[in-house]
Amino acid sequence: MRLALLADVHSNLEALSACLAHARRQGVDRCAFLGDLVGYNADPRACLDRVRDEAGRGAIVVRGNHDEACVGGLIESMNPSAREAIYWTREQLDAESRDWLAGLPLLAQAGEASFAHASPERPEQWIYVTGAESAARGLDAAGTRLVFAGHVHRAVLYYSSSAGVLRGFHPVPGVTLPLLAGRRWFYVVGSVGQPRDGSIAANYAIYDADAATLTHYRVPYDCLKAARKLRAADLPERLAVRLETGY
Repeated sequence: MRLALLADVHSNLEALSACLAHARRQGVDRCAFLGDLVGYNADPRACLDRVRDEAGRGAIVVRGNHDEACVGGLIESMNPSAREAIYWTREQLDAESRDWLAGLPLLAQAGEASFAHASPERPEQWIYVTGAESAARGLDAAGTRLVFAGHVHRAVLYYSSSAGVLRGFHPVPGVTLPLLAGRRWFYVVGSVGQPRDGSIAANYAIYDADAATLTHYRVPYDCLKAARKLRAADLPERLAVRLETGY
């Protein structure tokens, strides 16, 4: 089973389409969407349609904090640009789409892997995994050898050393890594729809469950078109610049 891991799509249809097309060329069997399908960018309905189509083909889908925010409620804790995009997105979604987002789980499991948007440690609190200690707590909470998550928008792979201590590194795109059976692994997938590591290319990865390997990919897409859509929707300029710069 070859599984495409896609996190933080954030309503970016151009990036999502590019990653799905790339994944199909790599022969993936199905997808796992690790939350934050919407928010920030200008194509929430089209992106949800694509993800729901994939869910009908067996894709794993979990809920993110932006998905939850788009369902309703107070969002004062978000920064002004994110908050403005959430309010705009709410107006674009119909009741059926909001109900579907609200019904998504916070955690999912398949085989020896857990899937979440943020840390499996109190997933409803949207804890960022930004170091080995938080990754270790997330692994302990999940109770599986592998955890795949998003939320951070930068790709980092944490692994347990022979002494049981977790360490992390940034995977090299295109290099297939063996997920050795004697170790635990927490992979934070970089963002499909809003990279924040200085590269404008979209992130996603392929997990091969049979071979126990992971390959991270960067996929070029038409970020200028996505940015033009943001400006046409009169969404915050900061969001368009972020697509154009990767920061």
